[in-house]
Amino acid sequence: MKYVILIHSNPQPWGHPTSDFIAEQQTQSPEQREQMNAEFEAVLTQMQESGELVHGEALADPNTSRLFRWKAGEAVVTDGPYSEFKEHLAGFFLIDVADQARAEEITAKFSGPGETVELRPAMWPGGDDQ
Repeated sequence: MKYVILIHSNPQPWGHPTSDFIAEQQTQSPEQREQMNAEFEAVLTQMQESGELVHGEALADPNTSRLFRWKAGEAVVTDGPYSEFKEHLAGFFLIDVADQARAEEITAKFSGPGETVELRPAMWPGGDDQ
């Protein structure tokens, strides 16, 4: 089953890894941050070796986005970000796992202080859950 892990964050200033720019994580000791980074890298390595990690990408500053909408019969392009919320999509990982329990086990390891992580099943063309 394929799932997308969406990383929501609001580092100020924007940057990657987001943990380096999030106030809640900056208050942690260097040792705590180093341990969190090592644990995250270990999870990614394990997922690569098992074939569960299909793809992942960090996304650029939401202020660099362009929005494409349809208005009065024509395409209209404006500057982003789309969301007026404080949190923005910072990146995503596409995973292919045996079941939802495994997806949730992995996703729980992707969040740190000041971040929100969303797990969403991917869908095949036609709208059926995978």
